Formats: sequence, structure tokens, C-alpha cells
Amino acid sequence: MIADSNLFVFIAVIGISLTSTIILVIRDWRYCVGALALQYVGVFILVNTSWPVEMAVVKMVAGWMAGAILGIAMTSIPDPNTESESRVSLGPGFRVISAIILALTITSLVLHSGDWFSMISTPILWGSFILIGFGILQLSLTIHPFRVIIGLLTSLSGFEIIYAAVETSSLVTGLLAGVNLGLALVGSYMIIAPSMESSH
Repeated sequence: MIADSNLFVFIAVIGISLTSTIILVIRDWRYCVGALALQYVGVFILVNTSWPVEMAVVKMVAGWMAGAILGIAMTSIPDPNTESESRVSLGPGFRVISAIILALTITSLVLHSGDWFSMISTPILWGSFILIGFGILQLSLTIHPFRVIIGLLTSLSGFEIIYAAVETSSLVTGLLAGVNLGLALVGSYMIIAPSMESSH
């Protein structure tokens, strides 16, 4: 049973790594929403190692709802694939290199953080640091509201995995789920607002 649990955790960490890279590199918002949904499945598995399944499911469902809200907002604007990025175009190659450098940094951090997080297992640390790091990297490479909110949701998921390993609180679980949905609602407004202004 323990071996099966460790296998699921290992698969979840790999899945989180792949989905975080897809969100960072792929430009099509549909793939990003799909990758975000799969990412929350990995987050559910990692959180479930510390929290009861009922509380872990709340995290996954809140993430899926946030992704659905963002997806609906993207379908309601005229040209969702046109993104107002920064003046310097950052292509997929640059993003892949950035992801590799970040992955190496995270690996070094995880291998040398045993004294700081002695109560948290290495795979859990790996998954949480990947989410936090890739979320921050996403925030630093874009100004588009859709991708900014996804970056914030990704970083918040990484924090929640660490938090789940050290504390179990139903109230905080509900509050964090509310924060996820609030971010998605704010992001959907920021996505839709420009098209509403141009229509007047």
C-alpha cells in the first residue's frame, strides 16, 4: 500500500512538471486550461498525502471551477489567441531554456532544504517548489490577464501543498478555495473588460 502511494506521488510530481511546462510554453489557451485541470489532479494527489480525501477534493474542485471560469471568459472575447505581451517577444525556445534553468535551480534547492523542511518528504517538496517556481516564472514573462491569473493559481497551489503538509484546517481550506475562485473571477473580468470597453 505504501509503495502504491509513493508511486502515485511520483506520477503526480511528473504530471505537475509536465503541465507546468505546457502552461509556460504553449500559447493556445485551450491547452493551458486543460493542462491546468490535469495539474490540479496532481495537486490533489500530493495534498491527499497530508489531508483527508474530502479536504483534498475541495482543492481540486475549486481549481477546476477556476479553470472553467477563465475558459468561459476566454471564449467570450473576440480574438482570445491575440495576447498583448511585452514589447520583446519571448518565443517558446526562450521559455523552454528558462524552464530548464528553473528546474535545475529547484533541484538544487530541494536537495539542500532538508534542514528547513524536515517534516516534509522530498517528492512533496519537489512538487510544491515546481509549482511555486513555474508560477512565478509565468508571472515574470507575461502581462496578459489570463496567463497572469494562471501563474498566480499555480504558485498558490504550490504553497497549499506545503501548507497541507504542516497544518490541517477546514477553515483555511475553505478560505484558500475562495481565494482561487476570487482570482479566477478577477481574471475573467480583466479578460472581458477591454472588449466591453471597445464595444461602446
